[in-house]
Amino acid sequence: MTPKPQLNPILKLALDLGPLVLFFFANSHYDIFVATATFMVAVLVAMAVSYALTRHFPIMTIVTAAIVLVFGGLTLFLHNDMFIKIKPTIIYALFGGVLLGGLLFGKPLLGTVLDSMFQLTEEGWRKLTLRWALFFFALAVLNEIVWRNTSTNVWVDFKVFGVMPLTFLFGALQVPLLKKYAVEPAE
Repeated sequence: MTPKPQLNPILKLALDLGPLVLFFFANSHYDIFVATATFMVAVLVAMAVSYALTRHFPIMTIVTAAIVLVFGGLTLFLHNDMFIKIKPTIIYALFGGVLLGGLLFGKPLLGTVLDSMFQLTEEGWRKLTLRWALFFFALAVLNEIVWRNTSTNVWVDFKVFGVMPLTFLFGALQVPLLKKYAVEPAE
């Protein structure tokens, strides 16, 4: 079996974050509805570029895109920004639930997603998966608090300047766990 082609990490980051950056830009220059439409198109373009380069869609990309399109479509069709605001809550809760569900069935799913990036012991994958599941649940709660108690512009700023740095910080805080449970390559 030949390994799946992998994207350059910088290109992958640009494809993952590009739609969000465009969403922020469109919201700051127009409004939430133009931003939502821009976000939807950007997600589809990012998926197309990713597929063209790798010839596969990661499952998280498909799920995220589907939720973006459904809730973005509802936002535009009903002209109600609540739908785009609850989208992150649903995605975060879904990811947290899937990761936790995998643990309950003895399958740390994060290991399946990140196996090509890290080689960890079973215990390491379990602990890392639990931490990320809890982090996603915390983001879901935080998103609900922010969108329900602030303006749309503050919520958009929070999405870009709050969630991204929190996620990078949380990821960086996992480095000691990654080092502790790393599997040494066989000689």
